[in-house]
Amino acid sequence: MTALSLTVNGDQVSVEVEPRTLLVELLREHLGLTGTHVGCDTSQCGACVVHVDGRSIKSCTMLAVEAEGAQVTTIEGVGARGSLHPVQEAFHETHGLQCGYCTPGMIMSAIDLLKQNPDPNEHEIRDWLEGNICRCTGYHNIVKAVQHAGATMRASVQEVK
Repeated sequence: MTALSLTVNGDQVSVEVEPRTLLVELLREHLGLTGTHVGCDTSQCGACVVHVDGRSIKSCTMLAVEAEGAQVTTIEGVGARGSLHPVQEAFHETHGLQCGYCTPGMIMSAIDLLKQNPDPNEHEIRDWLEGNICRCTGYHNIVKAVQHAGATMRASVQEVK
């Protein structure tokens, strides 16, 4: 067993894990954060995307011990307490989900995209989300959701100025 200390959704966590434990397993099985989904076990689908130190990663490709000292954010940690993140709200408002299985990974990827590019066009969104598979939709409403969230987030930045 290996002792591990990291911050998950703003909370300091100390846990012992087998060295081979994947980050997704730590989150789901050890910490009970089941919003991060396992869809393929081969890093093809993107259902397991979380943020590690502010960047989106597929948590099925990262060993938990590699997250030692890191700041990890899951879908459960993106909204303010009691309210949805603008990207979560946009997915709801524009019907950017159907079964919902891919949604947490899509949202986590979209948040990272909008942090790096606050006003992406359709091609940029589709290119960024290429590693996230949705088996239910044609991605049209997912793209609309990301565009809607970007507009909302840009407007809120303008209001602060």
